[in-house]
Amino acid sequence: MESMGEELKVNVPDAEAAFFGSRVESFWMLVWKRFRRHRLAMIGASVLVLMGLLAILAPYITPYGFDELHLSEVPDGKPLPFSWKYLLGTDQFGRDYLTRCMYGGRISLSVGLVSVSISMAIGIPLGCISGFYGGAIDMVIQRFTEFLSCIPTFFLILTVNAMVSSSIYNVMIIIGVFGWMGICRQVRAQFLSLREQEFVQAAYALGYSDAKVIFKHILPNALVPVIVGATMGVAGAIMTESSLSYLGMGVQEPVPSWGAMLKVGQGFLRGSPRLAVIPGLLILTVALSLNFVGDGLRDALDPRVTRS
Repeated sequence: MESMGEELKVNVPDAEAAFFGSRVESFWMLVWKRFRRHRLAMIGASVLVLMGLLAILAPYITPYGFDELHLSEVPDGKPLPFSWKYLLGTDQFGRDYLTRCMYGGRISLSVGLVSVSISMAIGIPLGCISGFYGGAIDMVIQRFTEFLSCIPTFFLILTVNAMVSSSIYNVMIIIGVFGWMGICRQVRAQFLSLREQEFVQAAYALGYSDAKVIFKHILPNALVPVIVGATMGVAGAIMTESSLSYLGMGVQEPVPSWGAMLKVGQGFLRGSPRLAVIPGLLILTVALSLNFVGDGLRDALDPRVTRS
Protein backbone atom coordinates (compact mmCIF):
# COMPACT_ATOMS: atom_id res chain seq x y z
CA MET A 1 0.00 0.00 0.00
CA GLU A 2 2.81 2.39 0.83
CA SER A 3 4.41 1.75 -2.55
CA MET A 4 1.09 2.41 -4.25
CA GLY A 5 0.71 5.63 -2.31
CA GLU A 6 4.20 6.70 -3.29
CA GLU A 7 3.42 5.85 -6.90
CA LEU A 8 0.23 7.91 -6.78
CA LYS A 9 2.10 10.83 -5.24
CA VAL A 10 4.53 10.74 -8.11
CA ASN A 11 2.09 10.13 -10.92
CA VAL A 12 -0.77 12.45 -9.98
CA PRO A 13 1.20 15.72 -10.35
CA ASP A 14 2.64 14.42 -13.59
CA ALA A 15 -0.80 13.60 -14.89
CA GLU A 16 -2.10 16.98 -13.73
CA ALA A 17 0.75 18.82 -15.44
CA ALA A 18 0.23 16.83 -18.59
CA PHE A 19 -3.51 17.58 -18.48
CA PHE A 20 -3.13 21.32 -18.10
CA GLY A 21 -0.23 21.42 -20.54
CA SER A 22 -2.32 19.70 -23.20
CA ARG A 23 -5.19 22.11 -22.57
CA VAL A 24 -2.95 25.14 -23.12
CA GLU A 25 -1.38 23.62 -26.21
CA SER A 26 -4.73 22.63 -27.65
CA PHE A 27 -6.08 26.17 -27.18
CA TRP A 28 -3.30 27.79 -29.18
CA MET A 29 -3.46 25.04 -31.75
CA LEU A 30 -7.16 25.77 -32.06
CA VAL A 31 -6.48 29.49 -32.46
CA TRP A 32 -3.93 28.81 -35.19
CA LYS A 33 -6.33 26.38 -36.90
CA ARG A 34 -9.10 28.97 -36.93
CA PHE A 35 -6.75 31.68 -38.13
CA ARG A 36 -5.50 29.51 -41.01
CA ARG A 37 -9.06 29.01 -42.19
CA HIS A 38 -9.39 32.75 -42.74
CA ARG A 39 -7.82 33.03 -46.19
CA LEU A 40 -7.75 36.81 -46.29
CA ALA A 41 -6.08 36.90 -42.88
CA MET A 42 -3.38 34.49 -44.07
CA ILE A 43 -2.83 36.57 -47.20
CA GLY A 44 -2.65 39.74 -45.11
CA ALA A 45 -0.19 38.16 -42.66
CA SER A 46 2.01 36.96 -45.52
CA VAL A 47 2.03 40.42 -47.09
CA LEU A 48 2.93 42.06 -43.78
CA VAL A 49 5.75 39.59 -43.15
CA LEU A 50 7.11 40.21 -46.64
CA MET A 51 6.97 43.99 -46.28
CA GLY A 52 8.50 43.82 -42.83
CA LEU A 53 11.40 41.73 -44.12
CA LEU A 54 11.97 44.09 -47.05
CA ALA A 55 11.99 47.06 -44.69
CA ILE A 56 14.38 45.43 -42.20
CA LEU A 57 16.73 44.01 -44.83
CA ALA A 58 16.68 47.11 -47.08
CA PRO A 59 20.36 47.99 -46.46
CA TYR A 60 21.37 44.48 -47.54
CA ILE A 61 19.00 44.11 -50.50
CA THR A 62 19.48 47.37 -52.35
CA PRO A 63 22.89 48.69 -53.47
CA TYR A 64 21.78 52.31 -53.07
CA GLY A 65 21.22 54.57 -50.11
CA PHE A 66 17.80 56.15 -49.63
CA ASP A 67 19.33 59.62 -50.06
CA GLU A 68 21.92 58.69 -52.70
CA LEU A 69 21.69 61.23 -55.55
CA HIS A 70 22.36 60.51 -59.22
CA LEU A 71 21.90 64.02 -60.57
CA SER A 72 24.04 63.36 -63.64
CA GLU A 73 21.44 60.85 -64.85
CA VAL A 74 18.54 63.31 -64.53
CA PRO A 75 20.02 66.60 -65.76
CA ASP A 76 16.59 67.93 -66.68
CA GLY A 77 14.95 66.84 -63.41
CA LYS A 78 12.77 64.30 -65.21
CA PRO A 79 12.44 60.98 -63.29
CA LEU A 80 13.85 57.92 -65.01
CA PRO A 81 11.42 55.12 -65.97
CA PHE A 82 11.62 51.44 -65.02
CA SER A 83 14.92 49.76 -65.95
CA TRP A 84 17.16 46.90 -64.86
CA LYS A 85 19.36 49.35 -63.01
CA TYR A 86 16.43 51.07 -61.29
CA LEU A 87 13.59 48.54 -61.07
CA LEU A 88 11.01 51.16 -60.08
CA GLY A 89 12.79 54.03 -61.78
CA THR A 90 14.04 57.12 -59.97
CA ASP A 91 12.62 60.32 -58.60
CA GLN A 92 13.47 63.80 -59.87
CA PHE A 93 16.85 63.73 -58.08
CA GLY A 94 17.90 60.37 -59.51
CA ARG A 95 17.31 58.51 -56.24
CA ASP A 96 16.38 54.84 -56.66
CA TYR A 97 12.63 54.64 -56.04
CA LEU A 98 12.61 51.00 -54.93
CA THR A 99 15.16 51.84 -52.24
CA ARG A 100 13.10 54.77 -51.03
CA CYS A 101 9.96 52.63 -50.95
CA MET A 102 11.67 50.00 -48.79
CA TYR A 103 13.12 52.60 -46.41
CA GLY A 104 9.75 54.37 -46.40
CA GLY A 105 8.21 51.10 -45.18
CA ARG A 106 10.61 51.20 -42.25
CA ILE A 107 9.30 54.61 -41.24
CA SER A 108 5.60 53.91 -41.77
CA LEU A 109 5.57 50.48 -40.10
CA SER A 110 7.70 51.74 -37.19
CA VAL A 111 5.34 54.66 -36.61
CA GLY A 112 2.35 52.31 -36.59
CA LEU A 113 3.86 49.80 -34.18
CA VAL A 114 5.49 52.27 -31.78
CA SER A 115 2.52 54.65 -31.60
CA VAL A 116 0.06 51.81 -30.91
CA SER A 117 2.42 50.47 -28.23
CA ILE A 118 2.39 53.90 -26.58
CA SER A 119 -1.41 54.02 -26.78
CA MET A 120 -1.67 50.57 -25.19
CA ALA A 121 0.79 51.54 -22.45
CA ILE A 122 -1.50 54.45 -21.53
CA GLY A 123 -4.94 53.04 -22.29
CA ILE A 124 -4.64 49.57 -20.70
CA PRO A 125 -3.64 50.70 -17.16
CA LEU A 126 -6.24 53.49 -17.16
CA GLY A 127 -8.92 51.08 -18.41
CA CYS A 128 -7.94 48.53 -15.74
CA ILE A 129 -8.15 51.07 -12.92
CA SER A 130 -11.37 52.61 -14.23
CA GLY A 131 -13.21 49.34 -14.74
CA PHE A 132 -11.95 47.60 -11.61
CA TYR A 133 -12.46 50.29 -8.98
CA GLY A 134 -15.38 52.23 -10.46
CA GLY A 135 -16.84 55.07 -8.43
CA ALA A 136 -15.14 58.47 -8.41
CA ILE A 137 -11.97 57.10 -10.04
CA ASP A 138 -13.98 55.72 -12.93
CA MET A 139 -15.89 58.98 -13.31
CA VAL A 140 -12.73 61.12 -13.45
CA ILE A 141 -10.97 58.86 -15.95
CA GLN A 142 -14.01 58.49 -18.19
CA ARG A 143 -14.83 62.20 -18.21
CA PHE A 144 -11.24 62.95 -19.21
CA THR A 145 -11.43 60.26 -21.90
CA GLU A 146 -14.69 61.68 -23.23
CA PHE A 147 -13.22 65.18 -23.25
CA LEU A 148 -10.31 64.09 -25.43
CA SER A 149 -12.62 62.00 -27.61
CA CYS A 150 -14.76 65.06 -28.38
CA ILE A 151 -11.74 66.84 -29.87
CA PRO A 152 -11.01 65.82 -33.49
CA THR A 153 -7.88 63.72 -32.98
CA PHE A 154 -6.27 64.48 -36.31
CA PHE A 155 -6.60 68.24 -35.88
CA LEU A 156 -5.31 67.95 -32.32
CA ILE A 157 -2.26 66.07 -33.62
CA LEU A 158 -1.82 68.73 -36.31
CA THR A 159 -1.91 71.49 -33.69
CA VAL A 160 0.60 69.84 -31.39
CA ASN A 161 2.86 68.85 -34.26
CA ALA A 162 2.88 72.46 -35.48
CA MET A 163 4.17 73.56 -32.06
CA VAL A 164 7.11 71.15 -31.98
CA SER A 165 9.83 70.27 -34.45
CA SER A 166 8.81 67.72 -37.06
CA SER A 167 10.63 64.42 -36.58
CA ILE A 168 9.81 60.73 -36.72
CA TYR A 169 10.00 60.44 -32.93
CA ASN A 170 7.62 63.33 -32.34
CA VAL A 171 5.15 61.81 -34.81
CA MET A 172 5.24 58.46 -32.96
CA ILE A 173 4.76 60.08 -29.56
CA ILE A 174 2.00 62.45 -30.67
CA ILE A 175 -0.04 59.73 -32.41
CA GLY A 176 0.42 57.39 -29.44
CA VAL A 177 -0.42 59.94 -26.75
CA PHE A 178 -3.64 61.01 -28.47
CA GLY A 179 -4.77 57.56 -29.57
CA TRP A 180 -5.35 55.66 -26.29
CA MET A 181 -8.99 56.57 -25.60
CA GLY A 182 -10.56 53.69 -27.54
CA ILE A 183 -8.27 51.13 -25.89
CA CYS A 184 -9.12 52.52 -22.46
CA ARG A 185 -12.86 52.16 -23.10
CA GLN A 186 -12.44 48.61 -24.43
CA VAL A 187 -10.47 47.47 -21.39
CA ARG A 188 -12.90 49.18 -18.99
CA ALA A 189 -15.87 47.44 -20.62
CA GLN A 190 -14.17 44.06 -20.27
CA PHE A 191 -13.31 44.71 -16.61
CA LEU A 192 -16.87 45.74 -15.79
CA SER A 193 -18.13 42.38 -17.08
CA LEU A 194 -15.35 40.27 -15.57
CA ARG A 195 -14.79 41.75 -12.12
CA GLU A 196 -17.94 40.06 -10.69
CA GLN A 197 -17.12 36.62 -12.11
CA GLU A 198 -16.58 33.67 -9.79
CA PHE A 199 -12.89 33.26 -10.57
CA VAL A 200 -12.28 36.81 -9.30
CA GLN A 201 -14.12 36.07 -6.05
CA ALA A 202 -12.07 32.88 -5.72
CA ALA A 203 -8.86 34.86 -6.15
CA TYR A 204 -9.90 37.20 -3.33
CA ALA A 205 -10.77 34.21 -1.17
CA LEU A 206 -7.21 32.99 -1.62
CA GLY A 207 -5.94 36.32 -0.31
CA TYR A 208 -4.66 37.82 -3.55
CA SER A 209 -4.04 41.56 -3.69
CA ASP A 210 -5.87 43.91 -6.06
CA ALA A 211 -2.82 44.22 -8.28
CA LYS A 212 -2.51 40.43 -8.63
CA VAL A 213 -6.20 40.04 -9.35
CA ILE A 214 -6.08 42.79 -11.98
CA PHE A 215 -2.94 41.79 -13.85
CA LYS A 216 -2.90 38.03 -13.37
CA HIS A 217 -6.57 37.07 -13.49
CA ILE A 218 -8.73 39.73 -15.15
CA LEU A 219 -6.42 41.43 -17.64
CA PRO A 220 -5.43 38.24 -19.55
CA ASN A 221 -9.13 37.57 -20.11
CA ALA A 222 -9.73 41.13 -21.30
CA LEU A 223 -6.94 41.38 -23.86
CA VAL A 224 -8.57 39.62 -26.82
CA PRO A 225 -10.56 42.65 -28.09
CA VAL A 226 -7.59 44.89 -27.28
CA ILE A 227 -5.26 42.79 -29.44
CA VAL A 228 -7.72 42.87 -32.32
CA GLY A 229 -8.26 46.60 -31.87
CA ALA A 230 -4.52 47.21 -31.73
CA THR A 231 -4.14 45.52 -35.11
CA MET A 232 -6.64 47.94 -36.58
CA GLY A 233 -4.95 50.76 -34.68
CA VAL A 234 -1.62 50.13 -36.43
CA ALA A 235 -3.37 50.66 -39.76
CA GLY A 236 -4.92 53.87 -38.48
CA ALA A 237 -1.58 55.13 -37.16
CA ILE A 238 0.07 54.46 -40.53
CA MET A 239 -2.70 56.39 -42.28
CA THR A 240 -2.31 59.26 -39.80
CA GLU A 241 1.46 59.39 -40.29
CA SER A 242 1.00 59.31 -44.06
CA SER A 243 -1.46 62.17 -43.84
CA LEU A 244 0.88 64.23 -41.67
CA SER A 245 3.80 63.60 -44.02
CA TYR A 246 1.61 64.43 -47.00
CA LEU A 247 0.82 67.77 -45.40
CA GLY A 248 4.51 68.37 -44.74
CA MET A 249 4.16 68.06 -40.96
CA GLY A 250 5.54 64.57 -40.53
CA VAL A 251 8.79 63.00 -41.64
CA GLN A 252 11.00 65.51 -43.47
CA GLU A 253 13.25 65.09 -46.50
CA PRO A 254 15.52 63.38 -47.29
CA VAL A 255 14.13 60.66 -45.00
CA PRO A 256 11.55 58.73 -47.07
CA SER A 257 8.00 58.11 -45.92
CA TRP A 258 5.16 56.78 -48.01
CA GLY A 259 3.05 59.83 -47.23
CA ALA A 260 5.83 62.27 -48.12
CA MET A 261 6.59 60.31 -51.30
CA LEU A 262 2.93 60.49 -52.24
CA LYS A 263 3.00 64.26 -51.83
CA VAL A 264 6.11 64.64 -54.02
CA GLY A 265 4.71 62.25 -56.61
CA GLN A 266 1.58 64.36 -56.93
CA GLY A 267 3.58 66.88 -58.91
CA PHE A 268 4.50 64.26 -61.51
CA LEU A 269 1.09 62.74 -62.19
CA ARG A 270 1.24 63.58 -65.89
CA GLY A 271 4.75 62.46 -66.78
CA SER A 272 5.53 59.87 -64.06
CA PRO A 273 2.33 58.84 -62.24
CA ARG A 274 4.13 55.87 -60.65
CA LEU A 275 5.77 58.29 -58.17
CA ALA A 276 2.35 58.79 -56.59
CA VAL A 277 0.70 55.46 -57.45
CA ILE A 278 3.35 53.20 -55.89
CA PRO A 279 3.42 54.72 -52.36
CA GLY A 280 -0.37 55.03 -52.46
CA LEU A 281 -0.69 51.33 -53.28
CA LEU A 282 1.76 50.45 -50.51
CA ILE A 283 -0.27 52.37 -47.93
CA LEU A 284 -3.48 50.75 -49.18
CA THR A 285 -1.97 47.26 -49.17
CA VAL A 286 -0.63 47.52 -45.62
CA ALA A 287 -3.89 48.98 -44.29
CA LEU A 288 -5.97 46.24 -45.93
CA SER A 289 -3.59 43.52 -44.75
CA LEU A 290 -3.76 44.75 -41.16
CA ASN A 291 -7.55 44.82 -41.28
CA PHE A 292 -7.63 41.29 -42.70
CA VAL A 293 -5.32 40.08 -39.92
CA GLY A 294 -7.51 41.81 -37.34
CA ASP A 295 -10.61 40.06 -38.70
CA GLY A 296 -8.79 36.73 -38.61
CA LEU A 297 -7.63 37.23 -35.03
CA ARG A 298 -11.13 38.20 -33.95
CA ASP A 299 -12.59 35.01 -35.43
CA ALA A 300 -9.75 32.84 -34.09
CA LEU A 301 -9.87 34.19 -30.54
CA ASP A 302 -13.65 34.42 -30.25
CA PRO A 303 -14.75 31.64 -27.83
CA ARG A 304 -18.26 31.68 -29.27
CA VAL A 305 -17.02 30.19 -32.54
CA THR A 306 -17.95 26.54 -32.78
CA ARG A 307 -14.95 24.30 -32.22
CA SER A 308 -14.11 21.78 -34.88
